[in-house]
Formats: sequence, C-alpha cells, structure tokens
Amino acid sequence: MANTESTFKNMALSLTLISLVSAACLGFVYELTREPIALSALNKKLDAIRQVVPEFDNNPNSEMFRLPTDEGDSLEIYPAKKGGEIVGYAVNTWSQKGFSGLITLMAGFRTNGTIMNITILDHKETPGLGTKMAEPEFKNQFNDKNPAEFILKVEKDGGPVDAITAATISSRAFCDAVQRAYNALQKGGLK
Repeated sequence: MANTESTFKNMALSLTLISLVSAACLGFVYELTREPIALSALNKKLDAIRQVVPEFDNNPNSEMFRLPTDEGDSLEIYPAKKGGEIVGYAVNTWSQKGFSGLITLMAGFRTNGTIMNITILDHKETPGLGTKMAEPEFKNQFNDKNPAEFILKVEKDGGPVDAITAATISSRAFCDAVQRAYNALQKGGLK
C-alpha cells in the first residue's frame, strides 16, 4: 500500500469528508429523537398541570394562552375546565432571582385566586439547600393561600413565608415567581 502524501489538499479533503459524515449522522439522530423528546416534554408539562389544579376534562395545553407581566414579558396560562366550566389555572412562571439563576415553577390557582399547589419544573439551586424548595415542608405553606391577603415574602422581608434555612435567596425567588403568576392572572382579569 502506497503512502499518501500529506498535502494541504489531502488534509482539506479528509476534513471535509469527515465533517459531512458527522453532520449527516447528527442530522439523522436529531430526526430520530425529535418526536420522542417533544412528547416527553409535553407529558412532563401535562403532569405538572395535573399536580397543581383541580381535576379537569379538557386539554389545557391546546387552550394555552399568554398574559403579560409587569416586567414586559408574558407567562403561559393553562385553563383547567370541568364540564366546560373553568375550575382553575396553571401558570408556567419563573424568576431569575434564584441563588443560581433561573427557577421555573408551575403554579396552580383556583378561579378566586387562591393557590392550589405549586410544583418546581426546573432550577439550578444548591443541592441540600435551595433544592429544599421542592420539599412539601416549604412549598405546601403556599397551598390554600390567596396572595391578595397572604403576602408572598419571607419573614426577613416582613412576610409570613418561613424561608428555607441557609437558602433565603432561593425562598425569595420562589415567592417572586408565584407573585409574578398571581399578578399576571389579576392583570388579565381572569375569573
């Protein structure tokens, strides 16, 4: 077998061929996994909606709409209906004020504005500290509270929320995200 001379032309041709094969493989894998990933994300969202609103018989995802926030962006609102009547709203809300940045929640509200339940969708908080916001001892203190009367602030800031020990920033971010959701619902005039 003869040795191929290492020239710029041969190296460029080899690199181009390797790049094309790699791109084709990546494209094939992307197409193969795109639908299952989208279905998994949808199921995760629907499961979160089921956890935070009363029992419903509609498809909240197909009836999703957006409401503006005071900060100039908007939040996704998922109406839950039973027999054609609205029984609650699931709000995909977030806050950038977490210790490690973005915290995403699904907050469920009854039609009178009372919080039914809250579930954490995503966060990067410190394990063992900020991650405790997903535990019932913290997040359940918001259940059955109406933010019109229940101030969504930690005790250090003059509110009634019992913050997570050594994770006050995460607790404040959680409160901030829930307050954003409530404000958007109220501003939207939803009943």
